[in-house]
Amino acid sequence: MRLVIVSGMSGAGKTVVLKNLEDMGYYCVDNLPVSLMSKFIELLEHNDIPYDNFALSIDIRNGRELGKLESELKKLSDNGNSYEILFLDASDEILIKRFKETRRAHPLNPKGRIEDGIKLEREKIGFLKNNADYIIDTSKLLTKELRAQIENIFSGSGDYENLFITILSFGFKYGIPSDADLVFDVRFLPNPYYVEGLRNKTGNDEEVKKYVLSDEMSGEFLKKLYDMIDFLIPRYIAEGKNQLVIAIGCTGGKHRSVTVAGELYKHLSGDNDYGLKLEHRDIERK
Repeated sequence: MRLVIVSGMSGAGKTVVLKNLEDMGYYCVDNLPVSLMSKFIELLEHNDIPYDNFALSIDIRNGRELGKLESELKKLSDNGNSYEILFLDASDEILIKRFKETRRAHPLNPKGRIEDGIKLEREKIGFLKNNADYIIDTSKLLTKELRAQIENIFSGSGDYENLFITILSFGFKYGIPSDADLVFDVRFLPNPYYVEGLRNKTGNDEEVKKYVLSDEMSGEFLKKLYDMIDFLIPRYIAEGKNQLVIAIGCTGGKHRSVTVAGELYKHLSGDNDYGLKLEHRDIERK
């Protein structure tokens, strides 16, 4: 039996995830009271239920009972029951936007400001994020991209030999991505920003690519970068890591980082045992 506890911030996509897991053959229960969790697991173990995989959504809607969750999870472990925690998160800015779009109030602050409710929720469920086996930030994920990550993690028997890699270009002037596992600074490469006719183009344009890659340092750097990433990926897979964010940064995130990220994406593309996505965080900024 495989048991997944789905939790996270309100508005981060738990409903979408439960639907995806259900489509994958999981028996899903939304907002199960914490006090019933042990009894529910006991019923699963002693009844002829035609399911092998189960997902329980437990979040802030449990109210005061949420405070019992840590002790209940410890009880499960002490009784030999294995489980995994999936935590869905998103930036405060995105969560507020989603609440406003749906015209919903935050469940912890229905008559007050949404951001105050979000702050309180982070405090109350922070222990779940700290103990999560998987954390997915849905801030910039399309529904199909979130589905791909869920399938990558939870399809199969539970022997994780797959990895989902995001190659992300960004600008240091806008901050280092908070979810980055590996960060590479390419500000030492020639900057197309100062070249007539290239400033308003991006690292996806052939003229900019040619300018950045024609420098001898670029070739040497890419060779070393490829070698390091090729060395690390199989070891991350062996460790059981399921997500890897490789961030490539330049000053503004529009030229050098975009080109280098694209080259790394091409290098890693092909018939692999991992998923792969390329994203340019700051390419549209002025």
